[in-house]
Amino acid sequence: MQPYPEHLVRHLRLRDGTGIIIRPIRPEDAQIEQDFVRGLSDEARYYRFMDMLRELSPTMLSRLTRIDYHDHMALIAATHQDGRNVEIGVARFVVNPDGTSCEFAVVVGDEWQGRGVAGLLMAQLIAAARERGLKTMVGEVLSSNHKMLRFVHGLGFEAHMREDDPTVMRVTKELDG
Repeated sequence: MQPYPEHLVRHLRLRDGTGIIIRPIRPEDAQIEQDFVRGLSDEARYYRFMDMLRELSPTMLSRLTRIDYHDHMALIAATHQDGRNVEIGVARFVVNPDGTSCEFAVVVGDEWQGRGVAGLLMAQLIAAARERGLKTMVGEVLSSNHKMLRFVHGLGFEAHMREDDPTVMRVTKELDG
């Protein structure tokens, strides 16, 4: 396991002035990660996990919060609400077996969508993937998730329908440059 990548911690402001922190997830974030997933709408959970799960199993929660920061990177966006730290979004990549590409995922809490959180998370995630030396970032997006497809297109991803499953689009971005 790599040491905690402190250099990836960013204190930022959303367009409306709200202060947020984007930082690599830590094992002790398990509870705010679980609370975040529980707080997502059914639609947001389905689009993120392609499943109707209501909460993360202990195994999934461990897998999502106990990462190595090298082959698996997860950045959370958090803010303070009612005197506590609250996760408002998360973006992650997992390096593929080829060692040069990674699969990504991003989800933002419903009430935080449209405020720039996903763009900030993805900018930091792409920078971390480039720093890691990765060449390509790929993801799978349900064809019905038009908002996500527009979002990744704006980030320079190309989308192609999966030949074996027309309900899923494969999105790809070359990271060099």
